[in-house]
This record gives sequence, structure tokens and C-alpha cells, in this order.
Amino acid sequence: MQKAVAEVLNAIYEQDFLGCSYGFRPGRGAHQALDEVGRAICRRPTGWILELDITAYFDSMVRDQLMELVGKRVSDRSVLRLIRKWIQVGVIDEGRLLVTETGTGQGQTISPLLANLYLHYVLDEWFEEIVKPRLRGQASEIRFADDAILCFQYREDAEKVKSVLSKRFAKYGLTLHPEKTRLVELGRYAEGNAKRKGKKPGTFDFLGFTHICTRSRQGKFTVHVGTMRKRLRRGLSAVAQWCQEHRHEPVVEQQKIHNAKLRGHNQYYGRPTNYPCIWKFYRGVRHIWRKWLNRRTRARRLSWERYAGLLRQHPLLLPRIMPAWTGR
Repeated sequence: MQKAVAEVLNAIYEQDFLGCSYGFRPGRGAHQALDEVGRAICRRPTGWILELDITAYFDSMVRDQLMELVGKRVSDRSVLRLIRKWIQVGVIDEGRLLVTETGTGQGQTISPLLANLYLHYVLDEWFEEIVKPRLRGQASEIRFADDAILCFQYREDAEKVKSVLSKRFAKYGLTLHPEKTRLVELGRYAEGNAKRKGKKPGTFDFLGFTHICTRSRQGKFTVHVGTMRKRLRRGLSAVAQWCQEHRHEPVVEQQKIHNAKLRGHNQYYGRPTNYPCIWKFYRGVRHIWRKWLNRRTRARRLSWERYAGLLRQHPLLLPRIMPAWTGR
């Protein structure tokens, strides 16, 4: 039922959603959002980035306000009654039913659409129609679900928006993380300004990537991305845990699982300029696999020479850049 209602609502709200939104929408995804970040910084007069982090977004949405926003485009009482029942349903934790007063409950089929709809009115529409006309310079927004950045030409515009953003979000029950919501100087003049101050250029994290100002081989300004250190450590920790729990399975089966993990990692993190990080992940998987194969038995240890022979028989998927360059 939720899937059927979500399909109908998607057809309605796709007419309203703005181009700055990339999460949970047909034909759009994280890589398109990352491409837009590169275009916004390299091709527009962007000098400052406001990085947003909403604390416990899915659990903080005010249900009455959410239903009011849904009611702007949906008038069918049966559909509205169904949606209200879905967002009020509790969760079972260790045999106990827990019912909260706010939030939509992650995991439901309709939750991503409702979360997108909420931020469309709270942030996207407000920023496009009310904020941008009042700014001195150019500004743009890139959002994927509850992960968003705001790009500004001038610092005073960025600070002005940052000062009112908390009040705007508080009106709808949302809270910005005080430490993770920060203003970063990042643009074609950021590197020179940082050097004059004796500092390194600023960076920001978005969708699992750290964005860094640098120069291309031709000496032109560009932005490179690298896998966030936290994401890299978390990925390798998951591989190590799996190897520990399944170290006694046949080597062929282990190879299949590792290659599936490497393939998924390459498909998301294998972006241009990120080859060093995906190579680091590959080497980490290779070392972890050898470590836990050594612990299968107390017999002769698996030397690097023997391990190299095993890898020739059961090769691991090599790092590979998957998406094409932006604006190819």
C-alpha cells in the first residue's frame, strides 16, 4: 500500500521539487549531486561553503506540520488518513512497542518521500524564493536527503544565512548540529588566502567524500575528492569483522564476497581523483584477508609468497574509476 501511494505522490511532487534536490528521486542520485558540487565550485563565483548537518532528522520531523505540508497538494482524506497512520506507527525493540511523538520512522517505504517533502518546504523553497533574492551575490544549494551544502559568493551572505538558519529549522522542530554545521572558505581564491595566513585551505565533507581545493596538471583551479577517513576505516572494519566470522569458509566463497564488497566500493567511491583512496581500500582488504586466513589453522603460516600464489588463483577485484568525468 505504501509503495502504491508513494508512486502516486512521487508523480505529484516531482512537479514541485527543485533542481537542487537529488535524494530519493527518479533519475537522480548521489553522483549527480557530487557532479553539481564540482560545477558550483569550479564554474561559478563560489567562495564560501556552508555545510549543514541536521541532528536526528528522520526522528525530529513534527508530524502535524508534516501533514499540513502534505495537505497543500493532497486533498484526498483517505490518503491523508493512511499517511498519518503510517507516520504514527511505533517500532518493536526487544519485544517492547515504542511509540514516539515525532519523526516518520526510518525503514518505511514512504519515509524517504516524506523526508524529501519536508525539507523541500523547510529549506529548498525558502532558500530559493525568500533568501536568494535578498543576497548581495550568487548562491546555490545542493541537497541529498538530509545532507546539504549551501554555496555563496560572499562571506557576509553566508554568515547572514547561517544566523537565521537555526531559527528557520527550529520552527519545524529541526536542530542543526553546532559543531558539524560550519562555514568553510573554499573556492578559486581560498588557497591563496590560506597561504597568506599561513594555513591550509579549508575542506568539507559531503556524501562520504572530502572535497579539497587544488590545481590540475595544467595549473587550473579544480576540486578533488577523497574518501572520508571515517568511511574508509568503517569499511575496512566491516571487512575485518566479516573475515573473522567466516574465516573457515572455503576460499572460493570468501573471494566472491570480497569481490562483491570491492565492486560496490568502486561503484560508489571510484570517482575521478579518488584513485589513491580506493587503492588504499583494496590494499586494506588484501592485508585483512591474509591476516584471517593465517588464523584458520595453527599449521604453517601463509607467507606473502604463498599468499601471492593464492591471489593468482583467486584474484581480488582491482581498483577502478567508475563514473565518467564531469562535463565529458
